[in-house]
Amino acid sequence: MKIHKEGYATIIIVLLALTILNLVLFYFVIPGFIFSSIFGVASIIFWVFIVSFFRSPVRIMKSQPGDVMASADGEVVVIEETIEQEYFKDKRIQVSTFMSPFNVHVNWYPVSGNVQYIKYHKGKYLVAWHPKSSTLNERSTIVVKTKDGTEILIRQIAGAVARRIVTYSKENDKAVQGEQIGFIKFGSRVDVFLPLGTDIKVELNQKVSGLETVLAKLK
Repeated sequence: MKIHKEGYATIIIVLLALTILNLVLFYFVIPGFIFSSIFGVASIIFWVFIVSFFRSPVRIMKSQPGDVMASADGEVVVIEETIEQEYFKDKRIQVSTFMSPFNVHVNWYPVSGNVQYIKYHKGKYLVAWHPKSSTLNERSTIVVKTKDGTEILIRQIAGAVARRIVTYSKENDKAVQGEQIGFIKFGSRVDVFLPLGTDIKVELNQKVSGLETVLAKLK
């Protein structure tokens, strides 16, 4: 299993903290084989969970022209027409994917093109499925313009648990479908805003896999 570079420091810090805590409990607080064994097993399970959170799978993408691929693993929680107020300021189709702490948290470009716009916003930490999390939470917005002139907006949103959004995109970068946009730590959501009339290929509550599920088809 490949570990994402964003996880190296966290994994090492958690391992050191758990090791020290186990030693302190065993030698100074509650000595005893049974208690130390139970706490030790619990620590290992917790550390394995942290390691698995930062897994970075190798995906083989099979896309066709016009395909908008899923940017994240998770569950589709929103498919609706809405006013996108930050960049387009008009009606778009919003497709939102919620990532639980058990999902892969890498984010990928859903289409190829040029990065037209990138902006990070500080904000609140409402639960990621909250209707206002798209506009009130900590978030990072990326707009990619495809070669045919279609603009797609991708928004990384922090949730109640997530406390750090990592975004690699910069304005005027070349976006390549399938390459990484960034990473969101510990539970989050990704919104994709598409032009009206786009053929949506997913349904509410559907489980999707980044780069493997076709989110929509551009017309």
